[in-house]
Amino acid sequence: MNADDDVRRVQELNEAFRRITGELGKVIVGQQQVIEELLIAMFARGHCLLVGVPGLAKTLMIRTLADSLSLKFSRIQFTPDLMPADITGTEVIQEDKSTGTREFRFLPGPIFANVLLADEINRTPPKTQAALLEAMQEHQVTVGGRRHKLSEPFFVLATQNPIEQEGTYPLPEAQLDRFMFNVFVDYPDEDEEFQIVKQTTADVHYEITPTLSADDITALGQIVRRVPIADSVMRYALQFTRLTRKEKTEVPAFIRDYVSWGAGPRASQYLVLGAKARAVLHGRYYVSGEDIRAVAYPVLRHRIMTNFNAEAEGIKTDDIIRLLIETIPSDETEAAGRGRQPQVFRSADAG
Repeated sequence: MNADDDVRRVQELNEAFRRITGELGKVIVGQQQVIEELLIAMFARGHCLLVGVPGLAKTLMIRTLADSLSLKFSRIQFTPDLMPADITGTEVIQEDKSTGTREFRFLPGPIFANVLLADEINRTPPKTQAALLEAMQEHQVTVGGRRHKLSEPFFVLATQNPIEQEGTYPLPEAQLDRFMFNVFVDYPDEDEEFQIVKQTTADVHYEITPTLSADDITALGQIVRRVPIADSVMRYALQFTRLTRKEKTEVPAFIRDYVSWGAGPRASQYLVLGAKARAVLHGRYYVSGEDIRAVAYPVLRHRIMTNFNAEAEGIKTDDIIRLLIETIPSDETEAAGRGRQPQVFRSADAG
């Protein structure tokens, strides 16, 4: 496929983005940024963790998204008594009545879907949470020593309540890092809440029209990876992760004061992939610094660990990311004029 074909497919994806948001708008009021971040992650072939208080339509949003994309949807309600086999599936003994022989047969679990909603993922013990690790990274599960491939595309969209922590099991860092985005779902404003109440207290039903098939999403995901990105923009993205690692590089004072552990290389990969997907959704076949800044919050929000000083002063990871955006120069003119981190725009062998 040549560049002209890619540009044409970018236009198609931009149109699909508009249709999908239109379909979601039939059911979901507001939350435009959340919807955009969800779609960016899906077209970049990543997983999402949605964090928000109950009643903000997180589950409804994911279900409606799956319906609008014509994908197989599966939901798992995570509870303290949930076992790994309840997610991945299990092997049972089956007897052939004609021969009398018995053999093990694999019964697939709910993870064998295109979109898996892991509802309240932090309410189940680590043993069960870990059942998702292999699926999220390798798109397969291993049961009884046999590997079973999952259907493509495969996305895990998990929800988590940030308020109630009693009886919960915080996700380990290794599993958090598998989520491309940590999406914060905020309260609606007054006009949006008025529309929500008006819409949900009347006898109204909306039909969701599927817009893209699984094959379409897989093909468009390949287009996202082919979007070109300038070296200067990629180095700009790398600074968002490298400047959080105070043990390795010279970092700003606020990183030394408030950060205990910084983001790993997976954050750099997801910053670039997320920026490419955002550019495509907005109808552009190139990546800008604006795309990097737009995905910095959901990519880094769960990958920067703040220390006690930050907790004592009420400094959140979003505050750290905002300071990084203000500190790192966003273009060559700014870098030269302000003298802040000018190495962002220098090649590795520049003097």
